[in-house]
Amino acid sequence: MRRADRLFQIIQILRRSTRPVTAGEIAAELEVSTRTVYRDIADLIAQRVPVQGEAGFGYILDDAFDMPPLMLTPDEIEAAVLGAQWVAGRGDPVLANAARDLIAKITSVVPERLRPFIADPTIGTRPCGLRVADSIDLAHVRTWVREGRKIRLLYGDERGERTDRIVWPVIIGFLDDIRMLAAWCELRQDFRHFRTDRIITAEFLDVRYDSRPSVLRQRWKRHLDEKPAVGRNTSPVRP
Repeated sequence: MRRADRLFQIIQILRRSTRPVTAGEIAAELEVSTRTVYRDIADLIAQRVPVQGEAGFGYILDDAFDMPPLMLTPDEIEAAVLGAQWVAGRGDPVLANAARDLIAKITSVVPERLRPFIADPTIGTRPCGLRVADSIDLAHVRTWVREGRKIRLLYGDERGERTDRIVWPVIIGFLDDIRMLAAWCELRQDFRHFRTDRIITAEFLDVRYDSRPSVLRQRWKRHLDEKPAVGRNTSPVRP
């Protein structure tokens, strides 16, 4: 690996971490010696890159630091294109268009030598197997998830039984053939997962639930950890 590429990768490692990263961890990822990492860190600091820390403790990158956003490696470009391809084929119309716009923006600004990685990627996704249409505006749902607002659902289960519920939306899950809405259900007083094609009607209430969205999401993740069979099941969880 060229020295310039190695310095860039060190910055990337520090930028994606939420804790101090030791020279040993950096060396293991880059497959170099810790002495090389110490020397590279010193060079970055000499170039006024705001790296803080010390040997034995670890290093962090100041949050204010930024680099040109499209200094991408070929692997990063293919990762972005692969993700965008998946979303374009499986996302709701708003997300699908955003994914196509993302690919177009990356194509327009990366150097010419990197464009073949977008035009002729070495990886791809299989065609979407989505069998059913959503019965709820997912773009609207995403806004309500971010704002912490409630939704009233008329929901039909696999037996055709209908229930009227008020839910606190947590996250939308995109599977190969269906989409799921994870939410706290006021009727059941627990987390439930709703297939979006089985939602009969949805009313977006201008009412915030009594929690921050990030806190509710953490509660949902703990719920999955406590019930691993639910977290791993790709079939809908019956409310």
